Amino acid sequence: QVQLVESGGGLVQAGGSLKLSCAASGRTFSSYVMGWFRQAPGKEREFVARISWNGGRTLYTDPVKGRFTISRDNAKNTVYLQMTNLKPEDTAVYYCAASQVLQTFSRNYDYWGQGTQVTVSS
Repeated sequence: QVQLVESGGGLVQAGGSLKLSCAASGRTFSSYVMGWFRQAPGKEREFVARISWNGGRTLYTDPVKGRFTISRDNAKNTVYLQMTNLKPEDTAVYYCAASQVLQTFSRNYDYWGQGTQVTVSS
């Protein structure tokens, strides 16, 4: 069982930056692939980024490439999402999730946080 708690969301102007954190409980954090997903109002949840067990492999959805960076600190049981040059279309609830497989589909993720709101004003 893994419990995930996101933090770091908020209101920011376009062009600004935010860093999301996701703290995981349990002693098996390093055995999970970690991902970030987001869901905008009226839209389906979508994949944003994921990072492999030891952080050596990352993957991003095209709209955030070059602007977002996912990282993890296994000693602190925490995964991060650094977001720069934010755009109004990045507005969404952001969720972190844990998976035992290196995939981008939400159905492959077993544990989810409660989400944190990110709002980007124009």
